[in-house]
Amino acid sequence: MIAQLRGRVVRADAGAVVLDVAGVGYLVHVPTPLLASLSACEGDVTLLTHLVVREDELSLYGFSRITELQIFRLLLGVSGVGPKAALALLSALDEGELARALATGDIKRLTQVPGVGPKLAQRLSLELGDKVSVLAFEQRIEQATGTAQRTALENAAWEDAIEGLVALGYSRADARRAIERVFPDLPDRTDAAALLQAGLKLLTSRRQ
Repeated sequence: MIAQLRGRVVRADAGAVVLDVAGVGYLVHVPTPLLASLSACEGDVTLLTHLVVREDELSLYGFSRITELQIFRLLLGVSGVGPKAALALLSALDEGELARALATGDIKRLTQVPGVGPKLAQRLSLELGDKVSVLAFEQRIEQATGTAQRTALENAAWEDAIEGLVALGYSRADARRAIERVFPDLPDRTDAAALLQAGLKLLTSRRQ
């Protein structure tokens, strides 16, 4: 499975971007708000991806945050929800809004999304309400620490740095706290390697 792509956006239109990765162009479908953000990016971007395999087609769907990807995958597990419908939900509502609507059974909010009727909204809330409650809580924490103000590039670097620290053996909670601490002081907040190094330095100093 293609879990992540990093490259330069060479084209953005019709709900998707073409990402140039080492000379190979990948067509990646993305939520509408992310599409607008990526269109303005001139450097490399990182997208967390989900590969949908069908008999006659392979399709990639990309996201800038892990919570978006997690909710997208949860949506695909609901009968009657395909990747296009899941992407439409994440285009109309950000992952925090969608998680809260599902967790609280806000049928009115869900049915405001084109293509989502009352029956599907009820099914989504019934099947996913409990599963997204934790994600909704995490989203509130992220908003309190400034995630909403970060750009797509900064969010990508943020998530990459956290995943890097987790791969080095640190807990996700410790990794997130370290990145939150060092993030405001970095001159280039889109540099995942520098962010990872700063976070690792902080965690190492605490162990001494």
